[in-house]
Amino acid sequence: MRGISAKPGLNRGLFLAFALTAGLSLTACSDIDNMFGGEPEDFASEAPPSAEGAGAPPPTASAPPVAQALTAGAAPVATINPVNIDSGPDTGTAVNKTVQGLRNQVMGLQQKLAANSAQLVQLRNQGAGAASAYQEAKAHITTRLQVGTTRGNPELVAQWNTAQSQLDVLSANVNALNALGTDVTNDSSAAHFALDQIGATFSVSGAVDEDHRQLQLLEDQTSQTIVMIDRLLKETSDAIQRQTAYLANERANLTTLAGAIKSGDFYGGVTSSLGGAGMQSAAYGGAPLVVVKFDRPNVDYQQILYAALNQALQNRPGANFQVVAVSPTRGTAASVQMAQSTARRHAQDVMRTMTDMGVPATRLNVASTTDPNATSSEVRVFVR
Repeated sequence: MRGISAKPGLNRGLFLAFALTAGLSLTACSDIDNMFGGEPEDFASEAPPSAEGAGAPPPTASAPPVAQALTAGAAPVATINPVNIDSGPDTGTAVNKTVQGLRNQVMGLQQKLAANSAQLVQLRNQGAGAASAYQEAKAHITTRLQVGTTRGNPELVAQWNTAQSQLDVLSANVNALNALGTDVTNDSSAAHFALDQIGATFSVSGAVDEDHRQLQLLEDQTSQTIVMIDRLLKETSDAIQRQTAYLANERANLTTLAGAIKSGDFYGGVTSSLGGAGMQSAAYGGAPLVVVKFDRPNVDYQQILYAALNQALQNRPGANFQVVAVSPTRGTAASVQMAQSTARRHAQDVMRTMTDMGVPATRLNVASTTDPNATSSEVRVFVR
């Protein structure tokens, strides 16, 4: 099978195809034992607080695109400069008393606007800090898993708990943003109501020219206030959507890492076994998307695999993939067992290649089977 290595520039488009269709569930496990499916005896009761000094290599992977959107790629909050609400002389009319009351309302909205804008900046900074700490813990875990480690390594358990706690901080941050959005929405409604009252006051009899001059000025300043409140509301809504999507994606990634830590291997926790009929039932349309035959050393399959994945996503943007390790059944029992181990290793290599191309691990599942017609180990990729 002929091919060339996938270019890094191709990865982002494929990743975005998945990211745009990712679910938005924010379900979290209360502790790592629940996430690992019980068996607390497999883990140390008191994990060390960090992996520093324990031989953990420094993280080298950059943050994924969603994390970059939270920490570096997000647009800055629009500058909110409160409007100076001008006062005017008291003309002694009843209309002027109404004008003064309306002016006080708008001044109060301006004060809340400034306070809410400062709170949004603070919440976004807190969210970026939590995302940065989460990515650091996640990078330690993935680096150690890539080079291999022990089952249920307590150092990785501690890093996993740190990562989950940072996602919990982000979840609380989203709740605070939602509360802020509700407050800003109420301010927007109050500002529009004040503008309507100002317009109605023009029709009230008993006003002097100075009263109408003050009303016109207050009307303009209230309109500017509405524009700024609506801008802040959009900034808040964008921050909520961005952090919600980020949380959903990373909760799923953290679930995958939990199984990997338990098995001590990046994908060992998701490997299962299927019979021949089960493998066919897992296939979309009964035919594999790609078949990679490892009948010689250094099989170069990346380009063909990338093209097939790209085409599959164009047809089904929400597709999941089943990576099946297929081994022959010829020879002695020992040779068959060795062939099965080789096929599973090849399947994990293909799966890692798919994640490097941008496919989230939550969209992948690994299985294994045998085929009496196979002459060498194969990896078959199905659309599910």
